[in-house]
Amino acid sequence: MKKPKYIFVVGGVMSGVGKGITTASIAKILEGRGFRVSPIKIDPYLNVDAGTMNPTEHGEVFVLDSGLECDQDMGNYERFLGRSLPTENYMTNGMVFKHVIDKERALGYKGKCVEPVYHITEEIVRRIDASVKKTKPNISIIEIGGTVGEYQNAIFIEAARMLELKNPGDVLFVMVSYLPIPGKIGEMKTKPTQTAIRTLNSYGVHPDIIIARSDVPLDEKRKEKIADSNGVPKDRVISAPDIDSIYDVPVNFEKDGLGNLVLKLFDLKPKQKDLIDWRRMLRKLHGAKKEVRIAVVGKYFKTGDFILSDVYISVLESLKHAAYSLNRRPVIDWIDAETYEKNPKKLKELEQYHGILVPGGFGGRGVEGIISVINYARKNKIPYFGLCYGMQLMVVEYARNACRLRDAHTAEVKPKTKHVVIDILPEQKDLLRKNDMGGTMRLGGYPAKLKKGTVAEGAYKATTIRERHRHRYEVNPEYIVLLEDKGLVFSGVSPNKKLMEIAELPKKEHPFFLGVQFHPEFRTSPTEPHPLFCEFVNACAKRENRSKTGQPRAGKK
Repeated sequence: MKKPKYIFVVGGVMSGVGKGITTASIAKILEGRGFRVSPIKIDPYLNVDAGTMNPTEHGEVFVLDSGLECDQDMGNYERFLGRSLPTENYMTNGMVFKHVIDKERALGYKGKCVEPVYHITEEIVRRIDASVKKTKPNISIIEIGGTVGEYQNAIFIEAARMLELKNPGDVLFVMVSYLPIPGKIGEMKTKPTQTAIRTLNSYGVHPDIIIARSDVPLDEKRKEKIADSNGVPKDRVISAPDIDSIYDVPVNFEKDGLGNLVLKLFDLKPKQKDLIDWRRMLRKLHGAKKEVRIAVVGKYFKTGDFILSDVYISVLESLKHAAYSLNRRPVIDWIDAETYEKNPKKLKELEQYHGILVPGGFGGRGVEGIISVINYARKNKIPYFGLCYGMQLMVVEYARNACRLRDAHTAEVKPKTKHVVIDILPEQKDLLRKNDMGGTMRLGGYPAKLKKGTVAEGAYKATTIRERHRHRYEVNPEYIVLLEDKGLVFSGVSPNKKLMEIAELPKKEHPFFLGVQFHPEFRTSPTEPHPLFCEFVNACAKRENRSKTGQPRAGKK
């Protein structure tokens, strides 16, 4: 197959119905059939990247190995496929418009009148082509964020239509639409989806496949209604009911014959037929019975009256991957750090958990609550895992309570404190003064060297690693010797030995007390869980076992 094929995934009725999981699942199915696939995410925002977006509004900012800050769906793609994706597989409206305007300012269009159609659509197609050249796929799967009918999506759908005109027979359109069941009515309604399909038709595009999302499986009657009303053959309406695990989606799609349908429409023959590793992973996932209870203590959970777990979606999935690989069923509670600032007595509630994790974050809100949680976990020998900010505050807690530096803090929260144990790099301070916030971040993949005989080295079973970063602040080199003298081990450092990447306590002192400056949650998949998450969950499981056998937990009399 020489010419690449293209599948565009668009949304109908409302956002958040699973376009990203659908895209990732189609990619997984086609990869399982032996084809090279390349998923691409298009965000309709005018932000140039996702780095400046508020996580409680947009969800997690995922970081590629290249350092590009992007939408969380790129994380879904990488987790499902188990591999890294390049910068070329992500674009925003802001990227596209900025490129066109910069080119126009540089007389790149030679005085022509620059217009949305053809110049913006041309740039969109150029970026898709750049991804194809980079990844050399048989099939590119392009998710257009948002829903049809939104003004900002129209230009991307127009670009897709133009690509279809140039490549007849090589482009498919998949609509993921929602079929509500109003509580007072009790009947599944197809009208919103019918309207969404007609809206897509108004752009000159007809969907080839409908993924029908709903609380329950779609019945034949509803499939017929959609088919008869919108001219979509009934066998191309795929039922996608709510399920417990997103990793069941590829297998459920296959039950409705989605893989065969896509290949038939493209006139392709499968090279192989089964998702062997995936199905093996699912058997473990569904077979896990023993619980492991983990508290995730953070600061970006609440949005109004709701809990937004999407802020830490990669952390959540990483914990699941590790737990399932160890035949454990994860029970994860989200706890707002400010709870412990307002009422320190509630710290005792942490005894019910087998482990505590503090994820990344920015700013001072809830920091003292997090530090008190870390102190409680250290003193009471509860397995603790700190990610990025979770490591920095772990160092602050250790400096305060083990090194007796009572006013130790991070410069991010208290820059004028006497003992700044976490500080920004000198070369970045000039950028901060110029208000160049993006330029001050350490982003993307960096190598690190591990010390032999440490928890980290034992988990990785390697002495050199590469992990992704997204942060401004580092452990202040002036305090490293003191921290080490008091027992903290910096088990992972940058090759030049200037940056502390992993801090831990030896196992003889604590079952698991470890923090990392990077984000290991950005490098995990359900079939290959991250080694540090596995080591953490394993320590949590041991704590759970001790409590069941009646043995005293470490640190308790």
